[in-house]
Amino acid sequence: MLKIGDFSKLSRISIRMLRHYDEIGILHPEYVDNFTGYRYYRESQLPLAERIQALKNLGFGLSVIKDILVKYEDVQEMEQFLLLKRKELEKEAVEIQQKQKLLDSTLEWFRKDGNLMDYNVTLKTVPERYVASVRQVIPAYHCEGMLWEILHRELEPQHVQYAVPNYGMAVFHDEGFKEHDPEVEIQSTVLGKYQDTEHVKFKMVPPIQIASATYKGSYDQITKVNAAVANWVVANGYDFDGKSFCIYHVSPGQTDNPEELVTEICFPVRKK
Repeated sequence: MLKIGDFSKLSRISIRMLRHYDEIGILHPEYVDNFTGYRYYRESQLPLAERIQALKNLGFGLSVIKDILVKYEDVQEMEQFLLLKRKELEKEAVEIQQKQKLLDSTLEWFRKDGNLMDYNVTLKTVPERYVASVRQVIPAYHCEGMLWEILHRELEPQHVQYAVPNYGMAVFHDEGFKEHDPEVEIQSTVLGKYQDTEHVKFKMVPPIQIASATYKGSYDQITKVNAAVANWVVANGYDFDGKSFCIYHVSPGQTDNPEELVTEICFPVRKK
Protein backbone atom coordinates (compact mmCIF):
# COMPACT_ATOMS: atom_id res chain seq x y z
CA MET A 1 0.00 0.00 0.00
CA LEU A 2 0.99 3.64 -0.49
CA LYS A 3 1.47 6.24 2.22
CA ILE A 4 -0.66 9.33 1.75
CA GLY A 5 2.39 11.34 0.64
CA ASP A 6 3.25 8.85 -2.09
CA PHE A 7 -0.37 8.61 -3.21
CA SER A 8 -0.50 12.41 -3.30
CA LYS A 9 2.51 12.56 -5.64
CA LEU A 10 1.18 9.84 -7.92
CA SER A 11 -2.36 11.24 -8.11
CA ARG A 12 -1.22 14.91 -8.17
CA ILE A 13 -3.76 15.67 -5.42
CA SER A 14 -2.57 17.53 -2.34
CA ILE A 15 -2.52 15.78 1.01
CA ARG A 16 -4.92 18.41 2.36
CA MET A 17 -7.37 17.68 -0.45
CA LEU A 18 -7.06 13.92 -0.02
CA ARG A 19 -8.02 14.35 3.63
CA HIS A 20 -10.97 16.48 2.53
CA TYR A 21 -12.04 13.82 0.00
CA ASP A 22 -11.99 11.30 2.85
CA GLU A 23 -14.12 13.57 5.08
CA ILE A 24 -16.83 14.10 2.46
CA GLY A 25 -16.84 10.44 1.41
CA ILE A 26 -15.67 10.43 -2.22
CA LEU A 27 -12.22 8.85 -1.75
CA HIS A 28 -11.51 6.97 1.45
CA PRO A 29 -8.05 5.56 2.25
CA GLU A 30 -7.87 1.80 2.08
CA TYR A 31 -6.51 1.61 5.61
CA VAL A 32 -6.03 3.97 8.56
CA ASP A 33 -3.62 3.03 11.33
CA ASN A 34 -5.61 3.40 14.56
CA PHE A 35 -2.45 4.06 16.58
CA THR A 36 -0.69 6.61 14.35
CA GLY A 37 -3.64 7.87 12.30
CA TYR A 38 -1.61 7.39 9.10
CA ARG A 39 -3.65 6.91 5.93
CA TYR A 40 -2.73 4.31 3.34
CA TYR A 41 -4.04 3.88 -0.22
CA ARG A 42 -3.86 1.14 -2.82
CA GLU A 43 -2.46 1.66 -6.30
CA SER A 44 -5.83 0.46 -7.62
CA GLN A 45 -7.40 3.67 -6.22
CA LEU A 46 -5.42 5.89 -8.60
CA PRO A 47 -7.95 5.60 -11.47
CA LEU A 48 -10.72 6.75 -9.09
CA ALA A 49 -8.57 9.71 -8.03
CA GLU A 50 -7.98 10.57 -11.70
CA ARG A 51 -11.71 10.33 -12.41
CA ILE A 52 -12.46 12.73 -9.54
CA GLN A 53 -9.92 15.24 -10.83
CA ALA A 54 -11.27 14.99 -14.38
CA LEU A 55 -14.81 15.75 -13.19
CA LYS A 56 -13.49 18.59 -11.05
CA ASN A 57 -11.69 20.08 -14.06
CA LEU A 58 -14.99 19.95 -15.97
CA GLY A 59 -16.44 22.33 -13.40
CA PHE A 60 -18.44 19.92 -11.23
CA GLY A 61 -18.60 20.63 -7.51
CA LEU A 62 -17.49 17.95 -5.06
CA SER A 63 -21.04 17.21 -3.88
CA VAL A 64 -22.09 16.66 -7.51
CA ILE A 65 -19.01 14.52 -8.16
CA LYS A 66 -19.96 12.33 -5.20
CA ASP A 67 -23.43 11.78 -6.68
CA ILE A 68 -21.98 11.07 -10.12
CA LEU A 69 -19.55 8.46 -8.78
CA VAL A 70 -22.38 6.70 -6.93
CA LYS A 71 -24.79 6.81 -9.87
CA TYR A 72 -22.31 5.96 -12.65
CA GLU A 73 -20.03 3.30 -11.22
CA ASP A 74 -19.76 1.53 -14.58
CA VAL A 75 -17.24 3.02 -17.02
CA GLN A 76 -19.65 2.79 -19.98
CA GLU A 77 -22.38 4.57 -17.99
CA MET A 78 -19.89 7.30 -17.11
CA GLU A 79 -18.97 7.62 -20.78
CA GLN A 80 -22.62 8.09 -21.75
CA PHE A 81 -23.02 10.71 -19.03
CA LEU A 82 -19.99 12.63 -20.29
CA LEU A 83 -21.24 12.44 -23.89
CA LEU A 84 -24.50 14.07 -22.77
CA LYS A 85 -22.50 16.77 -21.00
CA ARG A 86 -20.50 17.30 -24.18
CA LYS A 87 -23.71 17.91 -26.13
CA GLU A 88 -24.79 20.42 -23.47
CA LEU A 89 -21.46 22.24 -23.79
CA GLU A 90 -21.77 22.29 -27.60
CA LYS A 91 -25.24 23.85 -27.25
CA GLU A 92 -23.85 26.42 -24.80
CA ALA A 93 -21.02 27.20 -27.24
CA VAL A 94 -23.54 27.92 -30.02
CA GLU A 95 -25.50 30.20 -27.66
CA ILE A 96 -22.29 32.00 -26.71
CA GLN A 97 -21.45 32.51 -30.39
CA GLN A 98 -24.89 34.00 -30.98
CA LYS A 99 -24.41 36.34 -28.03
CA GLN A 100 -20.99 37.36 -29.37
CA LYS A 101 -22.54 38.21 -32.75
CA LEU A 102 -25.22 40.26 -31.01
CA LEU A 103 -22.53 42.02 -28.98
CA ASP A 104 -20.53 42.78 -32.13
CA SER A 105 -23.58 44.22 -33.92
CA THR A 106 -24.48 46.30 -30.85
CA LEU A 107 -20.93 47.64 -30.61
CA GLU A 108 -21.02 48.53 -34.30
CA TRP A 109 -24.30 50.36 -33.75
CA PHE A 110 -22.90 52.30 -30.79
CA ARG A 111 -19.83 53.27 -32.82
CA LYS A 112 -22.25 54.91 -35.24
CA ASP A 113 -23.52 57.04 -32.31
CA GLY A 114 -26.63 54.86 -32.06
CA ASN A 115 -28.17 56.57 -35.07
CA LEU A 116 -31.43 54.71 -35.56
CA MET A 117 -32.19 56.55 -38.77
CA ASP A 118 -29.36 54.74 -40.54
CA TYR A 119 -32.24 52.50 -41.62
CA ASN A 120 -34.14 53.99 -44.55
CA VAL A 121 -37.87 54.06 -43.72
CA THR A 122 -40.36 54.36 -46.58
CA LEU A 123 -44.13 54.66 -46.91
CA LYS A 124 -45.72 52.34 -49.47
CA THR A 125 -48.68 50.08 -50.18
CA VAL A 126 -48.48 46.30 -50.32
CA PRO A 127 -50.89 45.36 -53.16
CA GLU A 128 -53.83 43.01 -52.95
CA ARG A 129 -52.60 39.42 -52.90
CA TYR A 130 -53.93 35.86 -53.04
CA VAL A 131 -51.99 33.92 -50.43
CA ALA A 132 -51.48 30.51 -48.91
CA SER A 133 -51.61 31.01 -45.14
CA VAL A 134 -50.75 29.00 -42.03
CA ARG A 135 -51.70 30.52 -38.66
CA GLN A 136 -50.83 28.81 -35.40
CA VAL A 137 -49.58 29.36 -31.87
CA ILE A 138 -45.92 28.27 -31.80
CA PRO A 139 -43.56 27.78 -28.83
CA ALA A 140 -41.47 30.91 -29.61
CA TYR A 141 -40.78 33.34 -32.45
CA HIS A 142 -37.62 31.50 -33.51
CA CYS A 143 -39.76 28.37 -34.12
CA GLU A 144 -41.44 30.04 -37.10
CA GLY A 145 -39.67 27.60 -39.43
CA MET A 146 -42.12 24.87 -38.37
CA LEU A 147 -44.93 26.83 -40.06
CA TRP A 148 -43.00 27.07 -43.32
CA GLU A 149 -42.37 23.32 -43.20
CA ILE A 150 -46.12 22.74 -42.85
CA LEU A 151 -46.86 25.13 -45.73
CA HIS A 152 -44.43 23.54 -48.19
CA ARG A 153 -45.33 19.98 -47.21
CA GLU A 154 -49.09 20.46 -47.63
CA LEU A 155 -48.81 22.50 -50.85
CA GLU A 156 -46.50 20.11 -52.66
CA PRO A 157 -49.25 17.68 -53.85
CA GLN A 158 -51.11 20.57 -55.54
CA HIS A 159 -48.02 21.80 -57.42
CA VAL A 160 -48.74 25.35 -56.28
CA GLN A 161 -47.29 28.16 -58.40
CA TYR A 162 -45.77 30.97 -56.35
CA ALA A 163 -46.11 34.59 -57.49
CA VAL A 164 -43.24 36.94 -58.30
CA PRO A 165 -42.67 38.93 -56.17
CA ASN A 166 -43.65 36.31 -53.66
CA TYR A 167 -44.18 38.48 -50.56
CA GLY A 168 -43.31 35.63 -48.20
CA MET A 169 -44.09 37.07 -44.81
CA ALA A 170 -44.88 36.46 -41.17
CA VAL A 171 -47.70 38.35 -39.44
CA PHE A 172 -47.63 38.67 -35.63
CA HIS A 173 -51.18 38.59 -34.24
CA ASP A 174 -50.59 39.12 -30.53
CA GLU A 175 -51.21 42.54 -29.03
CA GLY A 176 -47.66 42.76 -27.70
CA PHE A 177 -44.41 40.80 -27.61
CA LYS A 178 -44.75 37.37 -26.01
CA GLU A 179 -42.00 35.39 -24.29
CA HIS A 180 -43.79 32.13 -25.07
CA ASP A 181 -46.55 30.83 -27.35
CA PRO A 182 -46.92 33.71 -29.84
CA GLU A 183 -49.62 33.51 -32.50
CA VAL A 184 -47.91 33.77 -35.87
CA GLU A 185 -49.29 33.59 -39.40
CA ILE A 186 -47.12 33.03 -42.44
CA GLN A 187 -48.25 33.95 -45.93
CA SER A 188 -46.89 33.19 -49.38
CA THR A 189 -48.35 34.83 -52.51
CA VAL A 190 -49.56 32.29 -55.09
CA LEU A 191 -50.99 32.27 -58.60
CA GLY A 192 -54.16 30.35 -59.40
CA LYS A 193 -56.82 28.82 -57.16
CA TYR A 194 -56.26 25.86 -54.84
CA GLN A 195 -58.03 23.76 -52.24
CA ASP A 196 -57.46 24.39 -48.53
CA THR A 197 -55.54 21.65 -46.73
CA GLU A 198 -55.51 20.59 -43.09
CA HIS A 199 -53.43 23.59 -41.99
CA VAL A 200 -53.10 25.78 -45.09
CA LYS A 201 -55.85 28.25 -45.98
CA PHE A 202 -56.04 30.22 -49.23
CA LYS A 203 -57.43 33.75 -49.08
CA MET A 204 -57.38 37.19 -50.67
CA VAL A 205 -55.54 39.84 -48.64
CA PRO A 206 -56.54 43.46 -49.31
CA PRO A 207 -53.95 46.16 -50.05
CA ILE A 208 -52.38 47.77 -47.00
CA GLN A 209 -50.37 50.95 -46.41
CA ILE A 210 -47.19 50.42 -44.44
CA ALA A 211 -44.13 52.16 -43.09
CA SER A 212 -41.23 49.80 -43.63
CA ALA A 213 -37.47 49.48 -43.43
CA THR A 214 -35.41 46.85 -45.25
CA TYR A 215 -32.09 45.72 -43.85
CA LYS A 216 -29.46 43.05 -44.52
CA GLY A 217 -28.13 40.83 -41.76
CA SER A 218 -29.24 38.74 -38.80
CA TYR A 219 -32.51 39.09 -36.93
CA ASP A 220 -30.61 40.56 -33.97
CA GLN A 221 -31.13 43.97 -35.59
CA ILE A 222 -34.93 43.85 -35.49
CA THR A 223 -35.34 45.89 -32.30
CA LYS A 224 -33.21 48.72 -33.71
CA VAL A 225 -35.10 48.63 -37.02
CA ASN A 226 -38.40 48.72 -35.13
CA ALA A 227 -37.22 51.83 -33.30
CA ALA A 228 -36.24 53.50 -36.56
CA VAL A 229 -39.69 52.84 -38.06
CA ALA A 230 -41.41 54.03 -34.86
CA ASN A 231 -39.44 57.29 -34.95
CA TRP A 232 -40.42 57.81 -38.59
CA VAL A 233 -44.11 57.13 -37.89
CA VAL A 234 -44.22 59.70 -35.10
CA ALA A 235 -42.14 62.29 -36.95
CA ASN A 236 -44.31 62.11 -40.09
CA GLY A 237 -47.73 62.32 -38.45
CA TYR A 238 -48.91 58.72 -38.74
CA ASP A 239 -50.47 56.22 -36.31
CA PHE A 240 -49.92 52.48 -36.17
CA ASP A 241 -52.91 50.71 -37.73
CA GLY A 242 -52.77 46.92 -37.60
CA LYS A 243 -50.59 43.88 -37.00
CA SER A 244 -46.89 44.20 -37.76
CA PHE A 245 -45.27 41.75 -40.15
CA CYS A 246 -41.97 40.87 -41.81
CA ILE A 247 -41.36 40.30 -45.51
CA TYR A 248 -38.51 37.88 -46.19
CA HIS A 249 -36.67 38.95 -49.34
CA VAL A 250 -33.82 36.53 -48.52
CA SER A 251 -34.96 34.00 -45.92
CA PRO A 252 -33.25 31.29 -43.84
CA GLY A 253 -34.61 28.83 -46.39
CA GLN A 254 -32.39 30.45 -49.02
CA THR A 255 -29.13 30.89 -47.07
CA ASP A 256 -27.41 29.50 -43.98
CA ASN A 257 -25.44 32.72 -43.52
CA PRO A 258 -27.29 35.16 -41.20
CA GLU A 259 -25.38 38.08 -42.73
CA GLU A 260 -26.99 37.38 -46.13
CA LEU A 261 -30.58 37.59 -44.85
CA VAL A 262 -32.65 40.48 -46.24
CA THR A 263 -35.72 41.37 -44.18
CA GLU A 264 -38.32 44.12 -44.46
CA ILE A 265 -39.92 45.20 -41.19
CA CYS A 266 -43.47 46.46 -41.85
CA PHE A 267 -46.00 48.35 -39.75
CA PRO A 268 -49.47 49.20 -41.12
CA VAL A 269 -50.09 52.95 -40.65
CA ARG A 270 -52.69 55.61 -41.29
CA LYS A 271 -52.43 59.38 -41.43
CA LYS A 272 -53.54 61.15 -38.26
